[in-house]
Amino acid sequence: MADKTTILVSTETDDLVAHELFGQIDGVEVVGYDPTTKQLDEVQRRANVFVPPYRGTNRPMALMAQMPHLRMVQITAAGTDEWVNEVPDGVVLAGARGAHAGPVSEWILSAVLAQLRQWPALVRYQDEYTWAHRRFDADTLRGKRVLIVGAGSIGMATARLLDAFGASSTLVASTARDGIHGAAELPALIGGHQVVVITAPLNEATLNLVDKSFLAAMDDGALLVNAGRGKIVDTDALVAELQAGRLRAALDVTEPEPLPEDHPLWSCTGAIISPHSARTVPGTNALCYAVAADQVKAFLAGRVPSNAATR
Repeated sequence: MADKTTILVSTETDDLVAHELFGQIDGVEVVGYDPTTKQLDEVQRRANVFVPPYRGTNRPMALMAQMPHLRMVQITAAGTDEWVNEVPDGVVLAGARGAHAGPVSEWILSAVLAQLRQWPALVRYQDEYTWAHRRFDADTLRGKRVLIVGAGSIGMATARLLDAFGASSTLVASTARDGIHGAAELPALIGGHQVVVITAPLNEATLNLVDKSFLAAMDDGALLVNAGRGKIVDTDALVAELQAGRLRAALDVTEPEPLPEDHPLWSCTGAIISPHSARTVPGTNALCYAVAADQVKAFLAGRVPSNAATR
């Protein structure tokens, strides 16, 4: 086994599919580990490729210091921001961008429809045993203009779903390309859109991007949907807009996270919140590990993985 590449993979139940996928790669030895452990054994320490589990992905970061032969860290999250400053110099870090596009774009569509069709209010009326005919103001997605900040796989998949419902999308990426606006154009694009969707990764350029001035530029009654990272949005500024009743929000991520019990965001009636679970549907782990296996194959073949993080 000395001439084989050792891949260290979690033995948690949800991650067992990874052992089969990585085991199909020529020239590798798949070694399991408990991601809650503090100490690796001799076999685990010789890992060349480290694959942390998706759930609680920050738990095994300290283990990297016990792997002197580490050459690559392959995570199963789309974003690499939590790991990019933790991975040792000279070690390639890659994410699973692309695997999350289906479930996350579906969550975004469901969140937009839930807010426009007033399902939160209807559920509250149901809890009160109230037949709320003509007591709420539902809206339609058809004809709405949606600004999508982040034109990666999730943003593009979201645009396709919105198109099927008769909405039009304006896509913004860090740099302009055909049919997609660059980040420099963003301030002039915010107004005139009834829905703003955040699918961008967290980096220096997007940290607190949705601040007080960004939110103030949104149309009255507009809906902010954040499926990116909580730190992209200034939470205090958003709470102020929600409490004033000027904006609405649908959030899968927050800052801080998890959201404390006494945080004012919980009591904002214009917001719906899910616990960072937009990608959590059956089969997503298998999709993530399939993408991860392709990234590892590319690395072992001497290529730069397509999802490699820039540091």
